[in-house]
Amino acid sequence: MSSSTRIARTLKQRILPAIILIVALPLLVPFLVLYVVYSFFLYIAIFVTWLPSERNVLFIYSDSPHWKAHLEANVLPQIADHAVVLNWSQRSNWNRWSLPVLCFRHFGGDREFNPMAIVFRPFRKARVFRFWRPFRDRKHGTPSALQEAEKAFFEYLRNPQ
Repeated sequence: MSSSTRIARTLKQRILPAIILIVALPLLVPFLVLYVVYSFFLYIAIFVTWLPSERNVLFIYSDSPHWKAHLEANVLPQIADHAVVLNWSQRSNWNRWSLPVLCFRHFGGDREFNPMAIVFRPFRKARVFRFWRPFRDRKHGTPSALQEAEKAFFEYLRNPQ
């Protein structure tokens, strides 16, 4: 291998990533600060508005035939007094600046978010329970995944860790 090839490889493997990091870091730090500040204010809004009225769950689901009947019969009645519920099928009617929608978009992410529950506790990080994959597994013949996911969710509601 020639020395010019080694130099080019060194540039590619070590120096170029360092240059990219040096350039990206000043852009990344303000973004992270804004993210933390936004998260902080969402938590404050939740603690001030939902928790005093004993609402500590944001539950998102849709009118899908794979889970609607099950959720409305087995889950929603158990959490109705403590939950803010968003129906993904009615998202065109959502106020995009409402606290539930802002929380859903911030804490829920963009994967396996339907159905999902986000549980808020004072001075703790929100805990997210995703039910999409357990429902998929149930559809393919493995109902135990959904039973375990629901059990973990209800246990957390009864006994927060």
